[in-house]
Amino acid sequence: MKKIEHIGIAVKDLEKSNTLFASLLGKSHYKIEEVKSEGVKTSFFEIGSNKIELLEGTSENSPISKFIAKKGEGVHHIAFAVDDILSEVKRLKKEGFVVLNETPKKGADNKLVVFLHPKSTNGVLIELCQEVG
Repeated sequence: MKKIEHIGIAVKDLEKSNTLFASLLGKSHYKIEEVKSEGVKTSFFEIGSNKIELLEGTSENSPISKFIAKKGEGVHHIAFAVDDILSEVKRLKKEGFVVLNETPKKGADNKLVVFLHPKSTNGVLIELCQEVG
């Protein structure tokens, strides 16, 4: 793993949260993107070499909406940048981590993504991200 790529924060209202985080960080988001396959609308802020990703569910059945209903707004996941997502998945499985989706899927911000189950990572949802192209 190369670095923390971003921290994902689940929010109820992306527009209000964009205003709040722009005020907090002293800069505006650089991108809003919808990932229909995940039922989420995202907004990204760049802070140095890291990012903050705000996530709003686009339906009541989306994973983010379910997360907020159960736990409230807050940190949803930590994402790590990797060079070779398939070899990282293989390595982590050998180490005993539970992989939620072994086949990488298209995520936001031009990334392929794989998630590790929180039950194998001390309760933290971990995302692996590989830049596409």
